[in-house]
Amino acid sequence: MADAPGAVAARRTVHPGCTGDAPMAYVAERNEGGFRVPQEEPLHEERTQTPSGDGAPMTPAEAEAVARAAHNGRRDKAGRPYAEHLQAVAEGVRARGGGDELVAAAWLHDALEDGVLDEEWLEAARLPQRTKDVVRAVTKRPGEEPEAYARRILATPGARLVKAADLAHNADPRRLALLDEPTARRLERKYATMRGLLGLAPDD
Repeated sequence: MADAPGAVAARRTVHPGCTGDAPMAYVAERNEGGFRVPQEEPLHEERTQTPSGDGAPMTPAEAEAVARAAHNGRRDKAGRPYAEHLQAVAEGVRARGGGDELVAAAWLHDALEDGVLDEEWLEAARLPQRTKDVVRAVTKRPGEEPEAYARRILATPGARLVKAADLAHNADPRRLALLDEPTARRLERKYATMRGLLGLAPDD
């Protein structure tokens, strides 16, 4: 999420009638921080194909177009176009084995938190239910403690993978090097804490 204010695009609408599979069951165990970590769903999964056409779930390319339009004009903390971060997270999800439903969630992962789209839009969107669940899970709520945020992510199949890709790009040393040192150090600590709560390994 970008801290600096930016232009907020008008909310987009899509055809309602969303479909999708129910969240998958998974086995979990507790990490050192006492949080449940999905074991059936590490950072790799089979890719799923999303059909296109009227009434079909939104494809990743369509989700990308919506996300780029919604975030148009916004910049990240380093002053770069915000869409660069969204693209990096989507590519990171795909590289970790994420299917179309999670790639779509990656493109939209900051839309609700940054206020460029809202819950009403998400509810009506032609997105698989799993995509909607992940977007909601990774949307940090005002005043929410990191531990509560991590618990929700771990309880939502697919959300940990998307958040892993998000944290990986946010903590990229090349990206942090563009910030002033106090801000970079603060963010490094913040991202490291969340990685620990989610039970992510250094190479995840």
